[in-house]
Amino acid sequence: MKGQILDFDLQKGEGAISGEDGNRYVFTNSDWNDKDIQPKKGLKVDFEAEENKAKNIYSDIHTTHTNEKSKIVAGLLALFLGALGIHKFYLGCNKEGIIMLLIWFFGLFLFGIPSIIIGIIAFIEALIYFFKSDEDFYNTYVAHKKCWF
Repeated sequence: MKGQILDFDLQKGEGAISGEDGNRYVFTNSDWNDKDIQPKKGLKVDFEAEENKAKNIYSDIHTTHTNEKSKIVAGLLALFLGALGIHKFYLGCNKEGIIMLLIWFFGLFLFGIPSIIIGIIAFIEALIYFFKSDEDFYNTYVAHKKCWF
């Protein structure tokens, strides 16, 4: 059966899924079979239903990441506006985006050296985004929220 995760508490390892049949199903970490992706709210899944419990749950990666962040957009932002951290904001890494923006700004007062370094980091990140496969990009930067390299 197909469904969508309504809620997942990482500390408790428990969550709830809304099935396509309109029923709610509870699950635990032991029911989660997709080791590459952690369960999170809004993730589309395939699962087996037993009474009100979900078993053998896998993420439905092909329908999930089509509406998520684009590696091309992230790469272009990193390439052209990366020193300002714009690509970090796009990927939802706001703290890291603010750090890059502040380093760039204050770097202007320090002979531009920190600004150049943060621009090089953004250029490297743009290359990484472009050369990763769509699935690797999704797993690394969208699902697992890896914010640096």
